[in-house]
Amino acid sequence: MELKQIKGLGPKRIEALNEGGIYTPSDLLWRFPGGYIDSTKDTPVASAVPGKAVCLSLSFLGAPTLRYIKGMNMVTAEAEDETGSIRIVWFNQPWTRNQYKNGDCVLFYGRPEMVKGRLTLSNPKVIRERGIIPQYAPVGSISGSVFSGLVDQLFPNLAALCPETMPESLLTLWDLCGLHEALREVHRPTDSLLLRRAKRRVAFENLLLYQLALRSLRGEARCGVRVERDEGLIEAFWRQTGFNPTAAQTKVLDQIMSDLSCGRAMRRLVQGDVGSGKTAIALAASCLTAKAGHQTALMAPTEILARQHLESARLLLEPLGIRCGLLLGGMKAADRREAIKHINTGDWDLVIGTQALFSEGIEYKDLALVITDEQHRFGVRQRKKLSEKTLDGQDAHVLVMSATPIPRTLALMLYGDLDISVVDELPPGRTPVKTRVVSEKKREDMYRFIRDEVAQGRQAYLVCPLVSESEAIEAENAQDMYERLREGPLKGLSLGLTWGAQPRDEKEAVISAFSRGEISVLVATTVIEVGVNVPRATVMVIENADRFGLSQLHQLRGRVGRGAAESWCFLMGENNERLQTLCATNDGFAVAQKDLELRGPGDFLGTRQSGRLSPDGFGVEDMLLIEETRDAAAMLFEQEGLRGEARALKARALKRYERALKDIALN
Repeated sequence: MELKQIKGLGPKRIEALNEGGIYTPSDLLWRFPGGYIDSTKDTPVASAVPGKAVCLSLSFLGAPTLRYIKGMNMVTAEAEDETGSIRIVWFNQPWTRNQYKNGDCVLFYGRPEMVKGRLTLSNPKVIRERGIIPQYAPVGSISGSVFSGLVDQLFPNLAALCPETMPESLLTLWDLCGLHEALREVHRPTDSLLLRRAKRRVAFENLLLYQLALRSLRGEARCGVRVERDEGLIEAFWRQTGFNPTAAQTKVLDQIMSDLSCGRAMRRLVQGDVGSGKTAIALAASCLTAKAGHQTALMAPTEILARQHLESARLLLEPLGIRCGLLLGGMKAADRREAIKHINTGDWDLVIGTQALFSEGIEYKDLALVITDEQHRFGVRQRKKLSEKTLDGQDAHVLVMSATPIPRTLALMLYGDLDISVVDELPPGRTPVKTRVVSEKKREDMYRFIRDEVAQGRQAYLVCPLVSESEAIEAENAQDMYERLREGPLKGLSLGLTWGAQPRDEKEAVISAFSRGEISVLVATTVIEVGVNVPRATVMVIENADRFGLSQLHQLRGRVGRGAAESWCFLMGENNERLQTLCATNDGFAVAQKDLELRGPGDFLGTRQSGRLSPDGFGVEDMLLIEETRDAAAMLFEQEGLRGEARALKARALKRYERALKDIALN
């Protein structure tokens, strides 16, 4: 069966489905509802919680009225149940005025809000049937209701379109229902318990296929350069830093030393919050590698940060006899040739740079360790390629430093080919950044605060979501903000402007000037999210904060609070649950978990449509399910030659996820 055989699908709709990653009728069945309306039970008006979706069975108190306000028409009505009354409002839907009369009983679905002290239900959905009603997201020009009708046509051919794929042994071992039962219940639920069981079944299959693809692409563990433990050297390194390592740093470094000395190539992710000391751990690992007679390559996300890493490395490592060098894409030809010579001859023990470290023509004398910041968005294949840069056939050890705290559930999904270490402790004495939501009426007070900070020799960031004015999006843009501040509230201060697409030389010049203190206020886009370390910066202002994910806001906040002075982050926007989360905690993992809950796993994973992990995210937040599917994948791989059904599952897994796994990365 093909898409064109489904009633109601012409060329334009088929094109829309293709653009949404749907190419076959089977793909339609695997695109699940984004949510459900449970109309089996009503919520009394008195129990309705503002912001929470509910079903309300209401009787109208009089007929609706229509009025016009500022070019907009608004229909309002009063309705009640036995526990209380509520106002219903329809915006720009004048026909609703004649749809209801006094005494009509209607079942509505929506999210009540408090408006001027009254519980109000705006533009509610009318529920015409009792049950668990699936809600489909539009696919291009195809509405959710049309999509639902397309799915309905496929149930008679379900067995042919989606034959059972899971081995009976797995279904029994993990108490899973059959695929046909699961697909019917997910799309047309009959019972909440059966729906939960069905969602678990399809989630298990999605996650299992993903884990199988991950294992297939990872390949077998290969030999790695053996680097023996040297406790004395590590003690000397920490003395050089001038501070004692935290218990978390000691734990993670011990795990790394075990990996380096075991004879297998290390594949490890180290994640920690901003300021947790991940870079010190990376330099300590490079110290061990150098003393064993091998080279380390440390890849930074920006050229500025690479230079900052070089300064730190020379300060900490060169007194220990470890030679450090720099290779950047923007180097002059003569400097680049000289750097390559030092790399080829092994004169440099630690080479720091950007992606230029692994460009064509770069040959290392004895590369044993690759340290990379995942901000580069390297997927499984890219990490594997880096590990093969050694000359003797052994794989280099790979250490990935995550720039963003990730909930453990997502870490297992994104980095299933890596062992995971967490630096879950901050060094003592670090002052938390104070975070506040600032309303528009307090803007001038905030500018006066910035002036006071600058007068004390401190600096500020001001981040905008856009570079220039956009007709489609109402958001503060950096260029206009820069001009307005320079001629207005921050006139007389030294201001700079930078954005992502700015010519590299200009961008580097502006950020370097800010780092040296020559610029007091830096107006920027999110280009400064990583790669800028300015201890004198004490104020971070984020315009239109609602336009950013919580984890991104946390990353931006992490640009301040790097010195001894008290630091502040001001979020410009409406005070809401999301922004209050940021105000309540400086724990990046707590922020990331909340971000996952609010945004959903699809946005977090960032795999978009083609080959994405799961169109609905079923199972991605279920830690137990993720670990069960990892165990199931391991069990299947242990079967000799991946016989029979196991081999077929592996083939399906690679077909579905190979492309996504090449590029999967955080937003």
